[in-house]
Amino acid sequence: MKKKILLVEDNPATIDVVQKELEFLGYEYAVANDGKEAVEKAASYTPDVIIMDISLPKMDGLEASTAIRKNPKTASIPILAATARALPGDKEKCLQAGCNDYIAKPFTHRELGAAIKKLLKD
Repeated sequence: MKKKILLVEDNPATIDVVQKELEFLGYEYAVANDGKEAVEKAASYTPDVIIMDISLPKMDGLEASTAIRKNPKTASIPILAATARALPGDKEKCLQAGCNDYIAKPFTHRELGAAIKKLLKD
């Protein structure tokens, strides 16, 4: 059975690229376009990994990650922060909000695949 990924991203170009990568890597996926939708889809879709952008409308990725951690149904789903925020302290903020790992945009196909595999093994 294919592993399920929830991609949380609001940029259509990034969604297109990452969807193609997820298909190439053999994952099933769903997309949420904002933080509020991410929290809802995490509970209904029950993905194996969430790829979470941080700069999102309605609810940012840090708030969404915190909300996902508070729900017993979604609390253990690994979250990969995938963000263009790469300033000192940004990784720590993502980890404090409940993300398990962090990858800076732009990332390569290989980096994304390795980060997902790492979270699936934990």
